[in-house]
Amino acid sequence: MNNYLVEPAPHIKSKITTQKIMLHVIIAMFPAVIAATVIYGPRALLMIVICSTACVLSEWIFEKITKRPNTVSDLSAVVTGILLAFNLPPTLPFYMGVIGSVAAIVVVKNFFGGIGQNFANPALTARIILMLSFSSYMTTWVQPFYYNMPADAVSAATPFASEEMPDLLDMLLVKSGCIGECCSAALLLGGIYLIALKIINPITPIAYIGTVAALTWLTGGDVPFQVLSGGLILAAFFMATDYATTPITWKGKLIFAVGCGLLTFTIRSFGTMPEGVSYSILIMNILTPFIDKITVSCPFGAKKEGASR
Repeated sequence: MNNYLVEPAPHIKSKITTQKIMLHVIIAMFPAVIAATVIYGPRALLMIVICSTACVLSEWIFEKITKRPNTVSDLSAVVTGILLAFNLPPTLPFYMGVIGSVAAIVVVKNFFGGIGQNFANPALTARIILMLSFSSYMTTWVQPFYYNMPADAVSAATPFASEEMPDLLDMLLVKSGCIGECCSAALLLGGIYLIALKIINPITPIAYIGTVAALTWLTGGDVPFQVLSGGLILAAFFMATDYATTPITWKGKLIFAVGCGLLTFTIRSFGTMPEGVSYSILIMNILTPFIDKITVSCPFGAKKEGASR
């Protein structure tokens, strides 16, 4: 009779590490970083650098104080900093970006055990904290290329708040909003890169964007406008695909993405705020354990809880 060695999971190991995954995500965000620097000037790039640096320092200091293993080298703090900056207005005071960075890393991430154990996306949660704390600053927008304009022509409205329907090409290439939202084409390029390398599962962005598009079409709305406006593209590819805060199985990812789409459409259509991406993903992050519970299959040879033995 053959003897088989039984060991705990995982039984299939990959050569890709957390650091490599995060590096690919950073590379995927580079087109959007370049676009933001061109459209909003050096200040946008400086905000990205400041948020990333503040996130890395917050993680390093917290782990030193709590005597935890140093995880700065895995680059996850850098990714959080870039994503947080992407969700901030170009003219937000830098100290507010630092406050958001500390909240993202210390409160949302490390208070719950560090990478892989946080219950919600750190960057999005930090954005919500800043929205509630500094609402006027977080809703102040400027025109693309404002740094070359007269002072009285700087202020702008986002596509959602504008009375005029923006041109579709402008919506794809250059629009007003948060730092990371200004060029949808750059975000799509980065998203395709992550899908091609199998860093993210295409189910999530396709189902998320598809749900918003389908509901908009069914209600007679402008589909391209709803898809390209706000932070939908950014969220679908870079935040709704976070490993730690989203479901494990493809069924779970589908439920999660459709839920994000339903909530985003509902908040945009019936809520008091024009954009609902951040709150939608946060709500679905909270529901992720329940989605996993109903979609994760039972291991071979094991019995479901409550089943007769």
